[in-house]
Amino acid sequence: MVFIIKNDHDHYGMTQVTKQTTQQIYPIGNKQMQMLLYQPIGTANKHQVYIYQKSKDAKKKSHTQTTDTSNKVVKVSGSTHMVTNTTRWEYKSDAAKLWFGISGENHKFVKRQNILYVNKSVQVLSVQQAKALKKMMASKSYQAKLKTQAKAFVAKQVMVAMKKNPTMSTADRAKIIKQAEAEFQAQAVKNVLKQIQK
Repeated sequence: MVFIIKNDHDHYGMTQVTKQTTQQIYPIGNKQMQMLLYQPIGTANKHQVYIYQKSKDAKKKSHTQTTDTSNKVVKVSGSTHMVTNTTRWEYKSDAAKLWFGISGENHKFVKRQNILYVNKSVQVLSVQQAKALKKMMASKSYQAKLKTQAKAFVAKQVMVAMKKNPTMSTADRAKIIKQAEAEFQAQAVKNVLKQIQK
């Protein structure tokens, strides 16, 4: 009877076993802006639930668990994936299982840790920041401002390239314009992210 109580209270005859699983996860958004979102739980912002997709074209979003789970984000140069370490109680031996098996403690969940390995190109934003980003990008005045700045940036880049090579072909000039537009867009995204992450 004493050992049954010890098993029930202190998990006598049992040990914690951790199993690891890995799954590919996908960021939310498009090619220009890929995001992994998180929603803080509680007011202290000590715990977050991370929102992602299980496939590139998933219509439904998935998220990490909300209870007895810790989440950690690690930026990597490789693919975005999640490693989950799940710890459960298991009996140390068949004898312990025979004696205490009726308690229903076998495989009882203890804790879970998710490590989200996120590619450096993916932005990790709170749901609130993502909403602010969407609102800013949808603003007509902001779009008009960006268009004017983009024109000036591209013109400047072309002028610099033409000074270096006055006999530049039309194809080379088109290449410079394309590169300048991509550079400006990347810089604009960085500036927007700086503003919303303040």
